Amino acid sequence: MAQVRIHAFADEASPVMDEQIRAMERNQLQGLEIRGVDGINVSDLTLEKAKEVRKKLDDHGLVTFSIGSPIGKIDIVRDDFRAHMDKLRHTLEIADVLGASHIRMFSFYMPQNQDPSLFRGEVMDRLHEMAEAAKGSGIRLCHENEKGIYGDMAVRCREILDEVPELGGIFDPANFIQCGQDTLEAWEMLKDRIVYMHIKDAMPDGLVVPAGHGAGHVAEIVKSFLLQGGSCMTVEPHLAVFSGLNGLEREGEKSRLGRYTYSDSNAAFDAAVSALKEILSGI
Repeated sequence: MAQVRIHAFADEASPVMDEQIRAMERNQLQGLEIRGVDGINVSDLTLEKAKEVRKKLDDHGLVTFSIGSPIGKIDIVRDDFRAHMDKLRHTLEIADVLGASHIRMFSFYMPQNQDPSLFRGEVMDRLHEMAEAAKGSGIRLCHENEKGIYGDMAVRCREILDEVPELGGIFDPANFIQCGQDTLEAWEMLKDRIVYMHIKDAMPDGLVVPAGHGAGHVAEIVKSFLLQGGSCMTVEPHLAVFSGLNGLEREGEKSRLGRYTYSDSNAAFDAAVSALKEILSGI
């Protein structure tokens, strides 16, 4: 079994990069899937700011594994794809500065109440162009399943990965649950093309909970991923935070807002990391 490398969306602990670094060190994580930096989306950073971030991470022995970009999260009909390609090219430059080997991306929002198959050709043409833009960079574009985009269900994720083989796959169990997709069925369909996982779980009603506590079969899928040689995972907490919780409760009382509501972002981040580590300890 390959050595596990755990990364995280540390902007869920804090928007401030210095505090993100503290959260990573506190949880003994290897690095980031970087998404927000001091309140700025990673794809909007200047190269100068990216160099500053790279130095900070290097000084703390942390890496940027992937760029958690918004690339591909635009409307297939209404938004300007040519401007979006410029953003992709800039994101590739950011990834190079940060030393990232991967960029997370999506397959475009579909018009509501229309059959996604109507847009298949346009989606594939655009993804081919995006893959061509990354060619020779040493940076791999990886498609994440996500609500509302063409690649929301496993069958369409498979279409994408077959049609554009340069792309890697990211497997997010919670996103599949929120689309009504059985995660074990999705895993069997996609597992041979998955480069890394987003560790996020959800209840059948879509409520995000710590990994292993929802309907995502996360422990089973993580075990299969590791057995097939996978090693990289990104913790993506998305857990409920209610900052006023401590003021509502006396010392020693349990949360009145539910088992998986946390007093602040750092507590939610730590809980998400601990849930993955608990799963790994049982494998």
